[in-house]
Amino acid sequence: MDPAVEGESGLWSGDELDLDAYLARIGYDVDRDGELSPDLRTLTALHRAHVRSIPFENLDVALGRQVPLDVKSLQAKLVRRRRGGYCYEQNSLFAAALERIGFGVAGRGARNRTRGAALLPVTHALLAVETEGQQWLADVGFGWQGPLEPVPLRDGARVEQGGWTFGIGREADGIHVLRSLRPQGWTDLYAFSPQTLYPGDFTVMNHFSSSHPESRFLGQVVAQKPGPEVRRALVRETLSTVWANGAGEERIVTVGELAATLKADFGIEIDEEERAGLERLHPVGV
Repeated sequence: MDPAVEGESGLWSGDELDLDAYLARIGYDVDRDGELSPDLRTLTALHRAHVRSIPFENLDVALGRQVPLDVKSLQAKLVRRRRGGYCYEQNSLFAAALERIGFGVAGRGARNRTRGAALLPVTHALLAVETEGQQWLADVGFGWQGPLEPVPLRDGARVEQGGWTFGIGREADGIHVLRSLRPQGWTDLYAFSPQTLYPGDFTVMNHFSSSHPESRFLGQVVAQKPGPEVRRALVRETLSTVWANGAGEERIVTVGELAATLKADFGIEIDEEERAGLERLHPVGV
């Protein structure tokens, strides 16, 4: 068993997390939803609540800001300011919460496969969580195509989550693949090895994604949100909506609609300075 999954106290700085504030942010009520314990019920409920409440977004990267991953900074942004974040932020915060509750958590690094046959670098961060004698893929930071709940980390696993189906495949060298079942068949989302990654590794990948000229997060707005019935993604000026039955639509968001769209469709509220900066990047005028 991976020693990091078994649990290494303080690895994700869970002791620094204001757990009550985090639970309030994701709408988890202990009296209503159940006491917290390191079991599958808690893991599933927290995963679903986090994905429902905290959107995927890159706005700080687009604005040229630094993206710190320490727990206090993540709390300030994602919890107190009620903003979103991308995979390193989302899964680092989730790892801290899980560690605080008593779960064993390890990081993993994945290659995105949603963009065709190109061999992309390992830039996606996800989690492997141990509970009730089994490993689970936990990923609250893959945006609109990601799972709503944990997925069993075993070859051949298949789970239905709302109207969406996810599966795990296994390739050579122990590589796991997260897949999504679409009307046209199974589609690979990303592939990852069993190698353990640590917070410092997330920091390195975060540096590439937030500053390298080839990063897709630079110079454009990205906001995404999955859901059990409908999933939405805003990339540059295009707002895409996909329903569980496979139907979809796209529309163009003008610069005058940008702030309202971020608020209405993704729950992201921006201040006037952020609004002005993002509008300067937007490719579609009034």
